[in-house]
Amino acid sequence: MKLEQSNEQLIGILATIGAYVLWGFLPIYWKLIHGAVPEEILAHRIIWSFVFMIFILLLTKKLSSFWADFRGLMKTPKKLLGITLASFVISINWFAYIWAVNNNHVVEASLGYYMNPLVSVLLAMIFLKERLSFWQMISFFLALIGVLNMTVHFGSMPWVALSLAISFAVYGLLKKLASLGAMTGLTIETLIITPFALLYLGNLQTSGTSAFTVEEPLTALLLIGAGGATAIPLLLFASGANRIPLSLIGFLQYIAPTIMLIIGTVFYKEPFNDVHLVSFIFIWISLVIFSLSRTKQFIFLEQKLFYKRRLAEKKV
Repeated sequence: MKLEQSNEQLIGILATIGAYVLWGFLPIYWKLIHGAVPEEILAHRIIWSFVFMIFILLLTKKLSSFWADFRGLMKTPKKLLGITLASFVISINWFAYIWAVNNNHVVEASLGYYMNPLVSVLLAMIFLKERLSFWQMISFFLALIGVLNMTVHFGSMPWVALSLAISFAVYGLLKKLASLGAMTGLTIETLIITPFALLYLGNLQTSGTSAFTVEEPLTALLLIGAGGATAIPLLLFASGANRIPLSLIGFLQYIAPTIMLIIGTVFYKEPFNDVHLVSFIFIWISLVIFSLSRTKQFIFLEQKLFYKRRLAEKKV
């Protein structure tokens, strides 16, 4: 029994790491698509993700159960609204990410995904009435210093990072409210948004500006492959997340933005000066505290600190 659990956890760890590694290297994929504007890449990503997911459902013989889930969703207005909003929000996130990569903002995109867990917890506090611990509040304060440091020195907010962090956090919140599985969720989301993507591509085609037909065949193949590039990491993550503790996922999730940061600075030679370094250090420290805030040691330390404070207040 223990051996089976150990094997299951190992599979979960490898699948989750695989998902985050693929997400981390995704900027290279988008950079390879020449001649297509971010809007066209997004449209193809949506359409081919839907096609890929239908293929996976057929392959795994889960298409009938998917349609059953879909019919059930149509009878639940609240869930339907949630997944519809989620489909538009994830489209915004995908567009912001593709735009960031193709406009040399990979470093800032990595900052956004470092910040995402913090924003997710903040939204949970606002909308789900979840309470923040003392250490989580400290981590938010440090992250805020990091963002403000970049804002003051560069004269503007890191909008790319904030848009990615906020949109993905909102998407996660909507998904939580809709409570659908990863495969069903992605298939329905792309199904909802596919008609809009088809209309956009149809307009490009009639105007003769579609990179899918105008550019070299490799561009068309990469645009088709965007479906697999989107779905495969998600399926790996869904498989892994069911087998390992949430606390472990909390640490593994920083693999993707770390790879993105290395790619942005080393391979694409994006600027990374002292201002960036200081801001990232504040974000990294905040994430270490945030990740450790749920450990027994930090919970005990928090209780001890507040116990001493209450005693001091009583004496006064």
